[in-house]
Amino acid sequence: MRMIYRWMTRLILALVGLGFAALWVPGVHLDHPATLIPAVVLLSLANATLRPLLVALTLPVTLLSLGLFLLVINAAMLGLVSWWLPGLHFDSFTSALLTWFLIALFQSLGNHVLGQGSSLRINIIHRP
Repeated sequence: MRMIYRWMTRLILALVGLGFAALWVPGVHLDHPATLIPAVVLLSLANATLRPLLVALTLPVTLLSLGLFLLVINAAMLGLVSWWLPGLHFDSFTSALLTWFLIALFQSLGNHVLGQGSSLRINIIHRP
């Protein structure tokens, strides 16, 4: 049950991030606000299935670019979703990259606030 809660939380945070990107980032166009829901679901499915394959296939380029090529893969996932979904459009690579950044920012902030977070968190237990 906890896993479903985390997945739903990430979907909602991605929806908020994509919504703000549609408002703030020039070059991001939504035909209708209801397009956000299928866009986020498709993005979640693409990130769960295609992204690991792309990361594995482009590992040499990613290592040579010191990980910066992952930005291209992230923007490509958004471009793929906009290709699949007729109501979402990106004018440029930069607008897709900024959209990815806003989605990642909202998910990171939401996870921090909700305490779902990172493996970097260290819990120190004091025992009397």
